[in-house]
Amino acid sequence: MGTRAGGRRTGPKCIAIVGPFASGKTTLLEAILARTGAIPRQNPVSSGSTVSDHSPEARAHAMSVEANFATTEFMGEQLTFVDCPGSIEFAFEAEPVLAACDLAVVVAEADEKKIPALQLIMRKLDELAIPRILFLNKVDKAVAGVRDTLKMLQPASSMPLLLRQIPLRKDGVVIGSIDLALERAYIYREYAESEVAEIPGDDKARELEARFSMLETLADHDDHLMEQLLEEIEPPKDAVFDDLSADLRTGAVTPVLIGTAEKGNGVLRLLKAIRHDAPDVEATRKRLGVPDGNQTVVQVMKTIHTAHGGKLSVSRVLSGQLADAAEFFLSNGDTAKVSGIYKMLGKDQIKQTSAKAGDTVALGKLDNVKTGQTLSSAKGGIRPLVALDPPQPVFAFALRPKERKDEVKMSAAIQRLAEEDPSLGLRHNQDSAETVLSGHGEMHLRVVRERLEGKNQIPIEGHAPAVPYRETIRKSVQQRGRHKKQSGGHGQFGDVVIEIKPLPRGTGFQFSDTITGGVVPKTYIQSVETGVRDYLKTGPLGFPVVDVAVNLSDGSYHAVDSSDMAFQMAAKLAMKEGMAACSPVLLEPVMKVAIVTPSDATSRIIALIPQRRGQILGYDARPDWPGWDVVEATMPQAEIGDLIIELRSATAGVASYKAVFDHMAELTGRLADEAMNANGKAA
Repeated sequence: MGTRAGGRRTGPKCIAIVGPFASGKTTLLEAILARTGAIPRQNPVSSGSTVSDHSPEARAHAMSVEANFATTEFMGEQLTFVDCPGSIEFAFEAEPVLAACDLAVVVAEADEKKIPALQLIMRKLDELAIPRILFLNKVDKAVAGVRDTLKMLQPASSMPLLLRQIPLRKDGVVIGSIDLALERAYIYREYAESEVAEIPGDDKARELEARFSMLETLADHDDHLMEQLLEEIEPPKDAVFDDLSADLRTGAVTPVLIGTAEKGNGVLRLLKAIRHDAPDVEATRKRLGVPDGNQTVVQVMKTIHTAHGGKLSVSRVLSGQLADAAEFFLSNGDTAKVSGIYKMLGKDQIKQTSAKAGDTVALGKLDNVKTGQTLSSAKGGIRPLVALDPPQPVFAFALRPKERKDEVKMSAAIQRLAEEDPSLGLRHNQDSAETVLSGHGEMHLRVVRERLEGKNQIPIEGHAPAVPYRETIRKSVQQRGRHKKQSGGHGQFGDVVIEIKPLPRGTGFQFSDTITGGVVPKTYIQSVETGVRDYLKTGPLGFPVVDVAVNLSDGSYHAVDSSDMAFQMAAKLAMKEGMAACSPVLLEPVMKVAIVTPSDATSRIIALIPQRRGQILGYDARPDWPGWDVVEATMPQAEIGDLIIELRSATAGVASYKAVFDHMAELTGRLADEAMNANGKAA
């Protein structure tokens, strides 16, 4: 009997279901819940009534837009499954979930176009060191053989894909599977347990060849098994199962099971593999570095704001036990008190009295607790176990409520949405007085807007954020500005002569004075600079002015009528008249962009860059990412607003980019006129 795995791990487990968009994740969860009796029947995704599709946004777009939790029991053991979105736009939803899971089930299919998306998912699992099983879905529709499919998928995985089942066919139709570890055939029955059967004689040779290949891979990590294979000794089945469990838990291999989730085929074998092979919460504690001790440690995986129950923090109990009204400490010293413990089944919550290590539960009204935080019963808390680092936003829009009375309501609603989705960005642009929401794609922000308008009943107006144009000058001018006003009593008098000069790009603003003889008292020199700076907030073209030097060279004052305000006004008059004669020109921000793309789409990406006034700097293979490239370019910020839509369209939804400010460049002609006209309308 094998001893490498140390036996089956019992106790509650938490399993993430991940995979590319439309690979069948929600369908698989529905099949699992039906097979384990958590729901009365398996509903097709197209019905819009699956456990995961409870949000109107998910139903409207026929895609998961957030992580959904469902706890069920199988053969006396509690299993919590988390259906994670497949779209790259909602990928960050999975990060706090995966960190606290014991295992991931990766749902894939024989579709070459989805390999880059699968690679993104596998890489994230590698980063987090999450053991995984690959469920090869839609096997009944696959044209290629299953071993050819694995060869196609292997580049997406850093670990060997270990085929554990092969399809059983009759007249070219998949009717079941052959389990290579059990050496047993299973005849599929729709939405029911498969029928056990002997391996047909015609398939025996195929089974033996596939089984030997499986054993060879396992032998890479088991010297005793290697000796048995060399000596042509048949290893005991329990030793084979032990190797499968051990290699899965250590991340040495990714076992591959097959089936068709839509018909419930292969689901029972998947559940049994999870029950037998999956690690438990003890392994997850070690992976996350949970400190030893008697304290209760809880990791928050997701935040949900419900219509009637308020805020819920879906959490994994990593150690200890917790009861209702338990008090916890955060790493920053804050405290949080639990008000309600619930088991999750989609949108439904079932109240519990307590939770133990391994349980995944929703905790009520932890108002000061955020997704990704670690709670501990130890006074003072412990260090955070998970570091959430949302990727750089790639899409943004400026929004405002259609009615001013909804401004406070909208602000509060956005804050709740940002709690539920930490990857949302929110900032106030002081130049344009816009509230700008940023995220990871057009669909991502569309869902946010739909939630504001639907769930929160706030009609919204949205548009592309304003580009932070600037203006500068091309030539120098000397200009006098005199402010004189007499209205009884003390008048107002200020007189200045200033020199306005252009500065090299990126220098900013410089002020100096060459006053001699006290023609402008030192008291008022600062007033002149204040007036100049105030004018530069909006130049003759309607934008803030940069890269300008102003020198106060002459002027005059009145002993009674001169004042701080009079010299500010004189400076503004001089600037207004002088700047118009300095050949003002518009500047636009140019960004340095790094686009990551599958190599087979690189030529398409390179072709679209000049269409957006971009300049290609070069491209190269993405380090340690076989089959991917990085394309570098410079591109005006005005052209980047909806760039991600075109990138995703050209790459089956997987390309992304990072952009940083590079320089300001002159903008003239039609585009400059359009920018100035738009700014005038906005003002």
